[in-house]
Amino acid sequence: MPSPRRNVEVRALAASAFEQQQQQPQQPGLRRGGGGQRFEFKSLLAVPSQAPPPPLPEEDRIDLNPSFLGIALRSLLAIDLWLSKKLGVCAGESSSWGSVRPLMKLLEISGHGIPWLLGTLYCLSRSDSWAGREVLMNLLFALLLDLLLVALLKGLVRRRRPAHNQMDMFVTLSVDKYSFPSGHATRAALVSRFILNHLVLAIPLRVLVVLWAFILGLSRVMLGRHNVTDVAFGFFLGYMQYSIVDYCWLSPHNAPVLFVLWNQQ
Repeated sequence: MPSPRRNVEVRALAASAFEQQQQQPQQPGLRRGGGGQRFEFKSLLAVPSQAPPPPLPEEDRIDLNPSFLGIALRSLLAIDLWLSKKLGVCAGESSSWGSVRPLMKLLEISGHGIPWLLGTLYCLSRSDSWAGREVLMNLLFALLLDLLLVALLKGLVRRRRPAHNQMDMFVTLSVDKYSFPSGHATRAALVSRFILNHLVLAIPLRVLVVLWAFILGLSRVMLGRHNVTDVAFGFFLGYMQYSIVDYCWLSPHNAPVLFVLWNQQ
């Protein structure tokens, strides 16, 4: 049987060992269990939370999923440039149809705005009937409206003329260095529709007016002055311009001041 003194010494040693164990610092990465000497490892790699990277500027982004409309417009532009270059057979004297170029330039003058304005003013000054003056006054209004709208659109769009074009056009202005829309095409569609609706012509003459408008538009592409879409939109714009003129038709009833002033001159 152990002596009481020995039991007291064993208990003192055990208590001293327990106190030393409690005073030792806990090693990082270890966690003490509840009742036994079980240790669990904790993660030593602390991953700090990082903010998401800032978005790239708009110009540095790569569009990996372009829209269908963008693809269609780029394809249409490529076809337009290719077809316009193929049809520019009179763009220069050395072109495949270079011998026809003087005739095409003469046709170009027939659709220019200055001859039409001067001719309308001359006929208006020589007219002695109210009906004739009314028609000519509205034709002058249509020509001025066409010049204004075409100049405005050319200044807004600023599409350059085809690269194979030669800048030897008849009486050009500052906006004439741009090609969209074709002023000759708008004027051809406008004037031809005006003539067909307000002049009594035989059927062969009516066919001739339509052919003049169509060939004039085609000559703009053959001379290399415009792309195909410039002429196509020009025809559409000229057709719609006549609708505006017809809706705002000037007459002695709604614009008497204009007719009175002209009669006094």
